[in-house]
Amino acid sequence: MDPLVMFIMVLVPAALVLYGAFLLVRTFIQKEIDLKKLEVRGRSIETLLPNRLQAYERMALFLERMAPQNLLVRLNVSGMASREFHQLLLSEIRNEYNHNVSQQVYISEGVWEMIKNAKEDLIVSINDAASEMNMESTSLDLSKKIFEKSITKSVDPLAHALLELKKEIQQTF
Repeated sequence: MDPLVMFIMVLVPAALVLYGAFLLVRTFIQKEIDLKKLEVRGRSIETLLPNRLQAYERMALFLERMAPQNLLVRLNVSGMASREFHQLLLSEIRNEYNHNVSQQVYISEGVWEMIKNAKEDLIVSINDAASEMNMESTSLDLSKKIFEKSITKSVDPLAHALLELKKEIQQTF
């Protein structure tokens, strides 16, 4: 036999065996990589899940605390001038928001936008009510006006944001 034909007869089976070994090793390595990814993801979920749940809880609490019926009752001081009460309300809202702003990394962008918009809507309502007060108005007068404005809204942004937050929690868990 010709040495070239002999060489090809040896080379082709060896190449096929080598290719088979390559496929086998590649499949094994890919499975190991996939297992490591799953393991890392599992550890990540174990760490991230409690933080995410805490973020949902904190934002639900924020929305509940900012609801006019809760905010006004909690902060109202009898005899306080409406202008002082107005500043106190705005300060409380901003402080609560700033305290919880880091939670946005655990919440979807859409729900976070709803929360921000609800906060801004509340501030606008409080400012509108305060602009209708005269110099002799008390915190009670301002509270009544804010309640009136919140009742007349067709959609309560705070309640809507809380509902969407709850939906996201249910989808996540």
